[in-house]
Amino acid sequence: MSLKAFHIVFVTASILLALLFGIWSLVNYFHDRTLRDLLFGIGSLIVGVALVFYERYALKKLKDISYL
Repeated sequence: MSLKAFHIVFVTASILLALLFGIWSLVNYFHDRTLRDLLFGIGSLIVGVALVFYERYALKKLKDISYL
């Protein structure tokens, strides 16, 4: 597996983790009303969206490099 392929897999997994954690934290916030859960939820969703833009940028930058 090339460094490019590993990078794509790792960033995609990080996006999924950040978005799912953000959703889970917001669900906990609506259940318990703790500020910590709200901040974690919003922060994780922001990081997840930022990672989507980063992955798009990285794919455009690395388009000439093969996956092997």
